[in-house]
Amino acid sequence: MEVVNTLGRRKSAVARIYVSEGKGNVIINKRDLKDYFPTDILQYVALQPLTLLNVKEKYDIKVNLDGGGYSGQAEALRLAIARALVNIDPESRAELKQAGFLTRDSREVERKKPGQPKARKRFQFSKR
Repeated sequence: MEVVNTLGRRKSAVARIYVSEGKGNVIINKRDLKDYFPTDILQYVALQPLTLLNVKEKYDIKVNLDGGGYSGQAEALRLAIARALVNIDPESRAELKQAGFLTRDSREVERKKPGQPKARKRFQFSKR
């Protein structure tokens, strides 16, 4: 099997991954997955597609993560892994799509408007 590379995005986070056959190592920005994502929940979210298809120990994944916060990066990584698994095995597409891992979550932060403290919040109205 050759190296498969895909891209995943969420909020302002971008995950570029390289998947090859191996023993289940996940290296993110030259650090181990457990070092990069400190909480178990973020580690679980990032590896959900691998867990769903029971191929956690089959592939080595090298990741370049950029931008955003931890949760956005974890979800960007989840999308990238799901896309790579579909490239490797097109039969798994239906299962991953059913779980919602192939859908790009396009929600972004709304910009702040002038004359307001935040995007939608207004300063307190004073009648007098």
